Amino acid sequence: MFMTPAMYVLERALDTAALRQRVIAHNIANVNTPGFKRYEVSFEEKLGQALGLEPGLTLYRTNPYHLPAPGLDLTPEVYQDNSTTMRQDGNNVDIDREMVDLAQNSLNFNVAVQQLNGRLAMLRYVINEGRR
Repeated sequence: MFMTPAMYVLERALDTAALRQRVIAHNIANVNTPGFKRYEVSFEEKLGQALGLEPGLTLYRTNPYHLPAPGLDLTPEVYQDNSTTMRQDGNNVDIDREMVDLAQNSLNFNVAVQQLNGRLAMLRYVINEGRR
């Protein structure tokens, strides 16, 4: 009932941030493992396609600012980066990149939480008929 398209996107963004946190921690834990290839999480590309920002599947919307329908699949995907090798032993984990990704993920998570809190505060305000 209260699951609007915006809430659905925020839910998926929070799920993705939690998954990305685990993937980055896994990469950092294996920074010295010979032959280990780092993993990444793909989500922003799907979201961009759903919003019509990237070529591919787009939705018909009456207003360009409308968000995708909750039935749309915005499931994040984990994939292995086999394209590079950072060291002689075949490992491709760059600790500096992982730390930047970790900081960026924390910021993305905090933004999504703030947005979700704002929307829930509006719902609480309406449910309480304007009383706090």
